Amino acid sequence: MSISIKTNNLLMEATHFIKKCYDELGISKDKQEKRIEDIKSEIYRTKTYSHKSFELSYGAKMAWRNNNRCIGRLLWNTLHVFDARNIFTAEAAYEKLIEHIDFAYNDGKVRSTITIFPPRINGVDPIRIWNHQLLRYAGYKNDDAVIGDSTSIKLTNMCERMGWQGKRTPFDILPLVIQEFEKSPKLFELPNELVKEVPITHPHLNDVSKLGVKWYAVPIISDMCLEIGGIEYPMAPFNGWYMGTEIGARNLADQDRYNLLPKIAEIMGLDINSSRSLWIDKALIELNIAVLHSYQEAGVTLIDHHTAAKQFKKFEENEIKSGRNVTGNWVWLIPPISPATTHIYHKPYKNNLETPNYFYQSDPS
Repeated sequence: MSISIKTNNLLMEATHFIKKCYDELGISKDKQEKRIEDIKSEIYRTKTYSHKSFELSYGAKMAWRNNNRCIGRLLWNTLHVFDARNIFTAEAAYEKLIEHIDFAYNDGKVRSTITIFPPRINGVDPIRIWNHQLLRYAGYKNDDAVIGDSTSIKLTNMCERMGWQGKRTPFDILPLVIQEFEKSPKLFELPNELVKEVPITHPHLNDVSKLGVKWYAVPIISDMCLEIGGIEYPMAPFNGWYMGTEIGARNLADQDRYNLLPKIAEIMGLDINSSRSLWIDKALIELNIAVLHSYQEAGVTLIDHHTAAKQFKKFEENEIKSGRNVTGNWVWLIPPISPATTHIYHKPYKNNLETPNYFYQSDPS
């Protein structure tokens, strides 16, 4: 009975996706019905089905468009999609990921990109990656202190158990950890020339450069599951480009991350003994100015939060014109700096789940 229910649910999800996808692409109803019948036969025969290349590509774009937490959805239809469903070994996957990183960086003119590996079949993941992002700094627990990125401590410990040794600086790039089904995970170090980083400087506060802070150019999320028409792709790393506040107001500013605000305040000569001096706010703004300045100087794509909010407003207008409902997670959409200056702050959004989409999932095992 459970298999029958799963089969019927999969067919329902597939049918919903095909109709929506084909309608948007202007494909005739006759071809839709033919495709659905073919999928139905395949599901009843094999308990699953395979997406055609254009279905995979458009489904990945729809998933970006449907992701309620993303403010950058205006350009959803520009996503570059690489089909890696024929890759089943860690070594071959590593090569594909190297290609992804290089293609996405594009000499600083960052391209939104996704590489999609084989789907989950009957609960089995043919291949998975342990990294949260393809580029990420290690985190070392040192008594009560942390060197590097606190969010990476677990994976850093895993890599060390596998024989990797970082330099124990705040900015050690972690290796990739890739696991084939029923095999031990394998570790792959990234070539130094592939890892593009931006040194953080400030247009006026010269001592900021003396802090030796940097951040990597492209955020490539690698631990989420892409779901299209009931088919789950557990390894589908994707990227857009950074919004400045992601780095300047969170990664480098959060107390449990790099906690740079006291150091910036010291450089500015601010009184950090009283919250009424608003030293936190002043330091936060200058740190974000530094991030925006640094990425511009390095020629790396990055958007400020005000421009991102304006782009999201255009996205909302486009969706309404297309007859689609605009969904969003308000808590994630508002920028962490000056949210009330954006239209998003003053507008409610329905956090309804639409598919295709990207979902969090458990770590591989």
